[in-house]
Amino acid sequence: MGELSAFGKIFIGLGILMIIVGGLFVLGGKIPFLGRLPGDIAIQRKNFSFYFPITTCIIISIIFSLVMWLLRRR
Repeated sequence: MGELSAFGKIFIGLGILMIIVGGLFVLGGKIPFLGRLPGDIAIQRKNFSFYFPITTCIIISIIFSLVMWLLRRR
């Protein structure tokens, strides 16, 4: 019975994570500066375009790390 309880908690956690990620996708287009920060790499040529949002990735990683740290502090 303990194994099923652990699997249930994992699935609930994954479900909550999917809801949060889905919400970020929905709200992502409404945040004007997200993906256009200084430091994001954008290269456009005649037949080629490359975009890598390095600064945006770093900021999202810092925020996620802080949230995880706060959740594990309990």
